Amino acid sequence: MLDEFTYPLKWGWIDVEEVLETLRDRPGYQHVVITGRDPHPDLLAAADVATEMTKLAHPFDRGQKGQKGIEW
Repeated sequence: MLDEFTYPLKWGWIDVEEVLETLRDRPGYQHVVITGRDPHPDLLAAADVATEMTKLAHPFDRGQKGQKGIEW
């Protein structure tokens, strides 16, 4: 699980080609989940599954505060 990993790729902190090579060379049974917005086009092209999520409802909309262990 590489949470919010698209951002360091976008900012140039991590080389996209190196990431793609590492993903290609991983064991066939190993799954990788990468989260974050605006993925690099090459990363998106290499993905088996890509999802774009949009909030439809959230407890924050009703004034609920963030919860320790959930939002932080």
